[in-house]
Amino acid sequence: MTDLTYNAKQAEQRHLLQVYAQADFEPVSASGVEVTCRDGRKLLDLYGGHAVASLGYSHPDVVAALTEQASQLFFQSNAVALAVRAEAADKLIALAPAGLNRVFFVNSGAEANENALRIALKKTGRSKIVALEHGFHGRTAAASAATWGAAGKWYGFPRTPFDVEFVSRDIPEKATGAIDGNTAAVILELVQGIAGAFDLDPDFVNAVAAACKRHGALLIIDEVQTGVGRCGAGFAAQVYKIQPDILTTAKALATGFPCGTVLVTEEVAACLHNGDLGTTFGGGPLACKLIATVIDVIHRDKLIENVQRLSARIKEECLTGPVTEVSGKGFLLGLRCAGGAGRVRELLLNQGILTGSSNDPDVVRLLPPLVLQDKHVDQLAGALSNLRAV
Repeated sequence: MTDLTYNAKQAEQRHLLQVYAQADFEPVSASGVEVTCRDGRKLLDLYGGHAVASLGYSHPDVVAALTEQASQLFFQSNAVALAVRAEAADKLIALAPAGLNRVFFVNSGAEANENALRIALKKTGRSKIVALEHGFHGRTAAASAATWGAAGKWYGFPRTPFDVEFVSRDIPEKATGAIDGNTAAVILELVQGIAGAFDLDPDFVNAVAAACKRHGALLIIDEVQTGVGRCGAGFAAQVYKIQPDILTTAKALATGFPCGTVLVTEEVAACLHNGDLGTTFGGGPLACKLIATVIDVIHRDKLIENVQRLSARIKEECLTGPVTEVSGKGFLLGLRCAGGAGRVRELLLNQGILTGSSNDPDVVRLLPPLVLQDKHVDQLAGALSNLRAV
């Protein structure tokens, strides 16, 4: 029986650094897309732990794969070759945009972006990175240097490791004017998640890609949040029909187990040699087994098709109640709400639906597991419709 008197938030406060704004409920178990709280409430999780729970919770294939791999080989480093690592790489390359044929496994999205930026600087010998306003790429030194607003809020380092120029999103002339012979790379999210599921205009993206080619700069697509089926394709770059030089992903890749990856073309890979990159835990057998399992389940259960179909339903049927606009792609969606997002999130939670916030105070963010079902869309649409009179 669950101890209803226990308070995890108070227990954490004894020793943990208090750097997170935490919700007022405590999950104690979860299955599928439903989270059970200590007080007995059951919540439909449309946030998925920051887009991480790609297959939901307690997925039988995931539990079986983790158990099997843990019993066979819990850990070995990159000092030895592993069949399970090769399998994960093969399946990831097959899912990724054509031309990205080399993989470097890491532990997180920030670490993936950190390495992507370092590779671009090494490959080109240049010193400037172009990034977009409102973009978010992580909290490590290089990744946060390319994150909009970090310097004035939480960056903390006395200087950035390279020059950064931020440009307005969806204004092609601003972006292309910043890309020149000193630009090592442009880094961007095709759908800016934390910014409120803002999907970039394809013409803008194509103009940036063309300018990169003209000036010999690399195009880094940050798919930490958009990748692994979330946008209705293997990766958002395939939705936009563009060819990155470097692509990063993490979050959904192992449905909750820490991992990330950097994918590069053969041309970019040619600049890297023994010792240029390294990681202790990246590419470990547990993570690799789960990466392979996630990709297998996505294909077997036709989850990309599921994302496409249910995303279309959400965009049509959830434009109700306080929602005036739905942005984003696939299962990375933003509900723009009249009167602000905070109150809508609170009221949805009261109806048993967990959603996410964003840096846009008017946008509720949806990042549901890829295993979402029609009944869950019905539940969300009904709950939003109930807010008409609020």
